[in-house]
Amino acid sequence: MKKAFSLLEMVLVVVLIGLLYVLFIPKKQINKLEEATNRISMYLSYARYQAFIDDKYSNEDLWHKKRWTMKFFRCRENEGGGIYFSIYSEKNDTGHPNQKESLKDPLTNKYIHSNNFCKENNENSKYALLSKNFDIEKVNISCNNTDSLGQISFENDGKVYSKLSHKADEAYEYEINTPCFIQLTSKKQEKKEIKIYPKTAFIE
Repeated sequence: MKKAFSLLEMVLVVVLIGLLYVLFIPKKQINKLEEATNRISMYLSYARYQAFIDDKYSNEDLWHKKRWTMKFFRCRENEGGGIYFSIYSEKNDTGHPNQKESLKDPLTNKYIHSNNFCKENNENSKYALLSKNFDIEKVNISCNNTDSLGQISFENDGKVYSKLSHKADEAYEYEINTPCFIQLTSKKQEKKEIKIYPKTAFIE
């Protein structure tokens, strides 16, 4: 069966969205919270398209752990604290993805990745550091079923999952059946939401 999107088509879509964002939206009219919301929405769309063209199903017991995922983490308190995220398809099943498992931003060719030291470098996208670069204080995911800040995982059929079980017989557990909201709160206590729909993974 032919995939709905080729890799080239998917990359072109994200690049065009990014260029439109850069060229036509005046930066002085966008505060950091709005920019963070726009960036996360764009990255979620990119992860969704990646899942559409990269079916992770296999005969492995824990194949579902490889679904493309955006996950939010806390930075080390002794490094100033804060929040960051990564987008990845995990191979080592640790819950803490490494750089090579992470998706690359097609606009910058940098990994959408960080670690809990939350240091900027030349290989990783600075946009993953939500607190350091966007003054984001809190992230709340309404459908969160984890003990952490939360995650969103995409299946290639459009289904969305709020957790990836460690059990082989729970590959399809934790599918969201109602819209899931990612709420970002800034240090000024301003809030913005991203809405993710079940079944289609549509993002608004």
